[in-house]
Parts: sequence; C-alpha cells; structure tokens
Amino acid sequence: MTAFNDESGTDSALRRSLGVSRRRFLSSCTAAAATAIAAPAFGASPAFAQPASHKGHDHDHGHGQVLVPAAKRGIILYTVRDATGRDPLSTNLPSGFRDVFKELARYGYKQVEFAGYGQHANAPGGSNLETVEGAKLLRSWLDDYGLRAQGNHGFIPSSWPLNQSDLDQFKRTLEITNILGMDHMGTGGDPTGSAYRADWDVAADKWNALGQIAHRAGIKLYTHNHDAAYGFLLDGGPLDAQGRPTRSSGIRKLEYFLKVTDPKTVWLEMDIYWAHVAQYKFHTYTAHDGSQRENIFDPAALVRSHNKRYPLFHAKDGVVNTTSGEGYDMVPFGTGVIDYRTFFSRVGEANYRNPMIEQDNAPSSTDLAQSLKHARIGYDNLAALRK
Repeated sequence: MTAFNDESGTDSALRRSLGVSRRRFLSSCTAAAATAIAAPAFGASPAFAQPASHKGHDHDHGHGQVLVPAAKRGIILYTVRDATGRDPLSTNLPSGFRDVFKELARYGYKQVEFAGYGQHANAPGGSNLETVEGAKLLRSWLDDYGLRAQGNHGFIPSSWPLNQSDLDQFKRTLEITNILGMDHMGTGGDPTGSAYRADWDVAADKWNALGQIAHRAGIKLYTHNHDAAYGFLLDGGPLDAQGRPTRSSGIRKLEYFLKVTDPKTVWLEMDIYWAHVAQYKFHTYTAHDGSQRENIFDPAALVRSHNKRYPLFHAKDGVVNTTSGEGYDMVPFGTGVIDYRTFFSRVGEANYRNPMIEQDNAPSSTDLAQSLKHARIGYDNLAALRK
C-alpha cells in the first residue's frame, strides 16, 4: 500500500485539551438536560459551545458576512425521503422528485444531494430513475427549478479486488453522475467498520483504485462519515487471541485514512453532527504503553488540516441528551446547540464547500408535511449564518 500525505500535519489543536467550563457549556443547554450531565463533559472547544444567541437562527440577515453563499445552500434528499416516496395520487402535498425539487427551490435551495434515485411508482418518471433515461429526466427537472445536484449516496462496489459486475455498475453510476452534472459522487457509509489498521489499509487500497476510476470520468469520489470513523485506530500494544492489536497510537481512523489515500482522487464529506457525537464519545484512549490519554476531537481543525479534501458537509443540528450514549438528539438545523456560525467561520473556503442540510428524523407519520417544514426551517437558518 502506498501512503499519501502531502497535507500539512495534524493541527496541534487536536492534541490540546479543548474542554469547556461547566458554566459555559450549560449556557447552550436547557436546565433539564444540564442536570443529566456527568463528567467528563462534552469536551467541545469554545468553537462548538457558544450560547444559543450566537447561532445563525437569530435571523440576523442584515449584518456581517454571509457564511454560506446562496449558491452553496443545499439539502440531501434523504431529509425529505417521505415526500419523494409518497403517492401523488393520494395527497395534495408535494410528491416525487419533480414536485419536491419545485418546493425546495421555492424555499431558496440551490443544491441537492441524492440518496438514491427511487421514488413512488406513480410519480412522473416511475419508481426507478437510476438509468440513463431517468437521469436525463431528473436533470431536466433540476434545470427547470434552478437546482444543481452535487452528489449522491449511491453505489460503491462491495467486492475487492473488483469483480467485473461491480466494475460495470460503478461505471454506469459514474455515467449517471455526469448526466446529472455532479462534481461529486459518494456513499453514505464509512470506508470500513473495523477498528484495525490492517483493515483501513485494505479500504485505502480500494478507495484509491475507485478514486482513480472516478477521476478519469471527471468525478470526485467521496466517503461520508459517522461517529465511529472518528474513533481511535487500534494499531499497537499487546495482541488479542486473534492476533489483533488492542491499543492505539492516538490517531483516529479517518485521520489515518486521509494519510494513506490519494488527495487527488479521494475526498470526504464530513457529517458535522456525527463528528460532534464522536467528540462526545471518543476522547480518551489506551496508548501502546498501557497509559490512559486524552485527545479531544476538534472537527473544524481536522477540516483545516486537510483543507481541500472536504468539499461537502452534512449540516444537521442537535440538542443535548447525555442518556442516549451519543450526547445529542437530532433537531431541525439551527434549533440546536451545535455552533455552526463558528464552525463555518473556522473552516473557511465558503465558495468551495457544499453544506447539505440533513435531518434523519424529519419525516413524521402524524404530520405528513413535517419533513418539508423542517427543510424550510433549515434553509432559513443556514441562510441566516453570518460572521
């Protein structure tokens, strides 16, 4: 395996304790949530623990520099998957891709990220638009409503080395990507679910190969993270019964992946919510010598250390919940405690980044319009972010 590491070294902020005082942390939380907090606290840097009055949902449109330019305000369609999936013959609500595109454009969105190309069979174009003809239809609707597709959580071959069937399907996926006019194509999962360096080496080899294929097609291939990818890599110390390492050097899994993949062909999409869950969950590790060490994760510092590797973000918000095991519960963007104003200020490159509003739990079985309502709330709060 060839290691690629032409980026600057890991920001020293990743090695500092970024703990926040209890008083300052509680200013972001409700009193009820605060009573449940036990040490260690979230470990958020001041960048992520500002009081709510500092956040974008002030709707302070008139002052300061816009943090997310209008042309870069996007949404992943997973957020409104109930709307694209519902039967247009049974409701007056927007249904199917075409109607949903029209509605999202009405809110102000300029970009979308797909989460597959399926919709209700009764919607225009039918149930499966993952074909050349379907992609052309989708592209026409995007153009009609002034939207641009910027990515898709789609097919990544499961085989390695690649079998012919997977390679052919991957190339068809790239063809559809180009018809839709995307710069990026990716997946919603981590490169591997393993904690072991050897497995991340294999994943890096695979992604380097896939990235080269995508690069030849003019597409940037990206992988999306969840919290586990920012846990600590097991890469040394005593071996377990299966001969696997049990301790860590302190490098995080996705940090290692960044070092051993080609920055010219492999890209990343940070889910900022899950990165904050990782900050809450993974703050200590057992070093090779058996000592316990602290390393508080700073998501923005990682982005800055690998600046161009992060063209895409998922922007979803959360409120504190220390009983869930994750530290947060998802809420509509701009209504939680994650300080997106400071995050976007720190990572910069506003005309390069493509943040996509996401809320996994936006669909509701009792309020069928909820996901679109939350999409609108998310857009307004994204647009309101100012330095």
